[in-house]
Amino acid sequence: MKRVLALVLAVIFTTSMTGCALNFYKGKPEQERKIKQLTSQLEELEMAKKTLEDRLAKEIADKQILLEQTSRGLVITMANDILFDSGKAKLKKNAYPVLDKIASVLNEEASGRDVGVEGHTDTVPIKHSGWKSNWELSSARATNVLHYLIGKGITPQRLSAIGYGEYKPIDTNDTKAGRSRNRRVEIIILPKEITKKSYEEAQTKVSEEAKAAEESKAPQGEESVK
Repeated sequence: MKRVLALVLAVIFTTSMTGCALNFYKGKPEQERKIKQLTSQLEELEMAKKTLEDRLAKEIADKQILLEQTSRGLVITMANDILFDSGKAKLKKNAYPVLDKIASVLNEEASGRDVGVEGHTDTVPIKHSGWKSNWELSSARATNVLHYLIGKGITPQRLSAIGYGEYKPIDTNDTKAGRSRNRRVEIIILPKEITKKSYEEAQTKVSEEAKAAEESKAPQGEESVK
């Protein structure tokens, strides 16, 4: 049963990464190799997820952190209010213990994986915080999380940081609760099929589009808690 489940997960993982599972079945040796490789990767990410669930149990219970296995990898979503004060990019001291726990897993269970750090905001324009736009704020926050992880022993070669501003929401921006969910930082433990270079190229394109959109917008509305 365990092998059947691993095979099903491997097929799903491969399909989501490539968009087509047909090549997966070309030739039994290649099929077996991919099954073993993907099963090993799934088990490694699942082990990292379980360790994080144990170490971050309180934050997860308080809905400050969400862990998800996706086609992008293992995504650690952190609410902005546990990391930053409103309108600021400097990490709060209360964020250190949380990031320390994540760094320990990156150094241990996921030591062979590249890691992406992504900053996100809501849609309300910045007016009084000193940032040119949400894009700059989200980028600065992601970069500061990256630097903290480097300080905890994560090699810079493994890390990427990028800001999306408001352009990758996970909830509506029409409600206070929705905007709160959209203001977040995500740390993604990448699948081995996604190299740091390919990740950076893909994410930079989206981020540049977000920056251009920010710069073309006229100021409107009032500032939200960021």
